Amino acid sequence: MAKKVDITEKLSFEENPCLIIRGKQIEVNADAPTMLKVMGLMSEEDPGTQEITDAYDLMFPEASKQTLDELKLSFRDFVTVVQSAITLITGEEETPGEQ
Repeated sequence: MAKKVDITEKLSFEENPCLIIRGKQIEVNADAPTMLKVMGLMSEEDPGTQEITDAYDLMFPEASKQTLDELKLSFRDFVTVVQSAITLITGEEETPGEQ
């Protein structure tokens, strides 16, 4: 019989993290398959509009997209939101205003 190891206790199963913009919580998909796809898209030194849009589509659930649409962000701010979501999930740097 093959060896079996239960690693359940080593895993966190946390809920998705959220960005807060103007008091509104914006949920970000943090599952590994999604983030691996996003990291593949954003691995270029200077990702283009299509890569940023594709990352946005992968990372944000429909309710979050609707909330972001209501905010009427400029493109520059939109890019900041996408980059902040990636940083939030990967934990690459401390985020100001973290709760």
